[in-house]
Amino acid sequence: MFEKEIYVHRRRELSSKFSSGVLLFLGNIENPINFEHNTYPFRQDSSFLYYFGIKSPKLATVVDIDAGETLLFGDEMTIDDIVWMGQQQTLREKAQWVGIAAIRPFHELQPYLEKVLKNSNQVRYLPPYQAHNKLLLQHVLGLSIDQIKPSVEMIQAVVTQRNIKATEEIAELEKAVDVAVDMHRLAIKMTRPGMHEYEISNAIQHLAQNRQMSFSYPPIVTKHGEILHNHIQYHKIKAGDILLNDSGVETALGYASDLTRSFPVGKRFNPLQEELYAVVLNAFKTAEAALKPGVAFKNIHLKACEALAEGLIQIGFMKGNAQDAVAAHAHALFFQCGLGHMLGLDVHDMEDLGEQYVGYTADEPKDTKTFGIKSLRLGKKLEAGNVVTVEPGIYIIPELTQMWAQQNLHHEFINYDLLNKHLDFGGIRIEDNYVIKDSGYHRLGKYLERELNEIYDLKDQGTD
Repeated sequence: MFEKEIYVHRRRELSSKFSSGVLLFLGNIENPINFEHNTYPFRQDSSFLYYFGIKSPKLATVVDIDAGETLLFGDEMTIDDIVWMGQQQTLREKAQWVGIAAIRPFHELQPYLEKVLKNSNQVRYLPPYQAHNKLLLQHVLGLSIDQIKPSVEMIQAVVTQRNIKATEEIAELEKAVDVAVDMHRLAIKMTRPGMHEYEISNAIQHLAQNRQMSFSYPPIVTKHGEILHNHIQYHKIKAGDILLNDSGVETALGYASDLTRSFPVGKRFNPLQEELYAVVLNAFKTAEAALKPGVAFKNIHLKACEALAEGLIQIGFMKGNAQDAVAAHAHALFFQCGLGHMLGLDVHDMEDLGEQYVGYTADEPKDTKTFGIKSLRLGKKLEAGNVVTVEPGIYIIPELTQMWAQQNLHHEFINYDLLNKHLDFGGIRIEDNYVIKDSGYHRLGKYLERELNEIYDLKDQGTD
């Protein structure tokens, strides 16, 4: 946990945005894999962690604006719990660590909220994403599933606060990136022909766990980098393949990293792979250089897309004018997703609260229809204190390419004759993490090699 005063300050700042009512926060529960007592690893809700810091399951808190107090609803360990898990820090002790004095049994949550509602006070809550919490809201508030309506006002207040990372949060994010950098260096050095993808994935997981961290999301370690979220890891890799490693970790306090590198399985890329890697790296540097407060991330995304299109025109996969191609969204055949997203307590920070609130504004809403741009999770103007990822890529997806070719789509910008000869290329992505500063940006954590000669030097340090 952070210092007590940090959590107290966060709650006080949130409370100041409301004149009355209560703010209800539901913690997560342990979810069963295949029967009740065989559960997935527990992960607390991120907004609950942000304001209350307690990682125990089956908790709820109420911030009572009118009474000026915070109440924690939960239960102490029973003797059966102690028999199976041993005596642990009590709930009261945990509450004291984060500045909460009022603790009540969990079963008192419903009558407490009934009294609030009876007095015509408003109960605000965030969008529930666990099925248990949807059912719990129905129970404690007397609602049907169709009547669950999260508070937009509360969502916006939480997003505004969590959007700006404090010094102690940046320090945690730096820790997460540093470990991820070591993971990626290990992957590059150890990868060689004849291995399987899962061997690399297992090795970086072992490194993370030895640093007392866990993956912040299921890692993507694959020779099929054209599949954007490919979690299949059974392929045997050979010289000539590109391995894409998209992986990160989260610290004990829940802060995440999210890095990607693409590198040859053998010692070197082939000439076409080198050319396309250089195109992605140039787009990456173009986006990186544009990071600063006041600039819309959507515009940075489009700059990166133009850089990709220019490079693809030089190679011959595209033709015409790069700006015109991007305006027509023809580049989306090669870059189907967005340039990046917010990063923090979630690898896609606050995604549970809604992209329209986290990544966009009412004045500049998200485009939910245009292929490519509809997958951009962040579009609004950057502010000092935002933490973002930058991750351009080139992905040659055979099924998508063949569909566009059959439809003769964007034929004025795409050289299908040449592209169809390279449908087995795969994908390349490069990704780093940044905090926006008053004067520009700061790349988080240790430097992770990205230039071709740097990648090759790491390959040469590996074992044969």
